[in-house]
Amino acid sequence: MARLRSVLDTDDLPIAELCAARLDGEVVAIDHGWVPVDEPDHAASRAALVALQVPRSLIIERLSAAWVHGAIASPPVVAQFCVPYSARIAVLNHRRVSVREVRIDARDIVEVGDQPCTTIDRTAFDVLRDHTLDDRVACDVVAALHHVRPEIINLVEHRLDGAVRMPHRSLAVSRLRRTEAALRSAGRAGASRLGDHPPSLTR
Repeated sequence: MARLRSVLDTDDLPIAELCAARLDGEVVAIDHGWVPVDEPDHAASRAALVALQVPRSLIIERLSAAWVHGAIASPPVVAQFCVPYSARIAVLNHRRVSVREVRIDARDIVEVGDQPCTTIDRTAFDVLRDHTLDDRVACDVVAALHHVRPEIINLVEHRLDGAVRMPHRSLAVSRLRRTEAALRSAGRAGASRLGDHPPSLTR
């Protein structure tokens, strides 16, 4: 088989050929598409996979954005997107796609490959305020995003301080404090392990 694109769908090959290629070990099915087995796992390919079945104007957000940014191991079953309140898009009827209208500025959006996606700090901000998520899941995602961008806690804290009348603000603040406590605890545990077994500087 000739070299395949980094992300494939049925516009590239018939479903029968894609399934045959999967059985032959040439591609692997991920989310809405297929990826060649030798394709490196990077943010651009994850963003392309999420956005396969929607218009490019939709912005990848929340857990889908967390997956794109490398904070969770697999994409959510329902791909999550948002659009600004001012946007005019056709209604999407798809059981595996969720689209919501939000207040969002250009500074909250980053192009990942060719796809618009919420920035890491905006993703954390949205996840913390998502009342449909379990608290532990939300905190774990934000902690993982912190490892991608360590200043994220301060950035989200600043956002929350400037949005006093925002829906679900108290939930977000509570989750942020819980995440901070977990990160501090993990940091102390790591420091303790280093103290017990200091790294050797000689061979």
